[in-house]
Amino acid sequence: MAIIDLMAALMGVSMGFLAFLVIGGISGVSAWIFYPGVSYGVKSGRILIAFLLGSITAAASSYAGQYLGLFQSGQILEWASAIFAACAVGCIFTALAK
Repeated sequence: MAIIDLMAALMGVSMGFLAFLVIGGISGVSAWIFYPGVSYGVKSGRILIAFLLGSITAAASSYAGQYLGLFQSGQILEWASAIFAACAVGCIFTALAK
């Protein structure tokens, strides 16, 4: 029984990380695509950086909010903070890069 509990705990952590990887990446890339300004062609390196920054920021905001006691894992406020943080960092990066 303890093995099943351990596997469930590990799968929850890995699935949460994958969810923040996807959500943060999409938020970062969409900030790059839809941010107004002159774009000199699609540069895959900068889109990859926006994806990684969004993913890292989404995961960091989730873990920071849980550490500070603002929310628990799985609450809607956790998802909202992850999306907002990823979009904010994506817009800041795009404003500096474009």
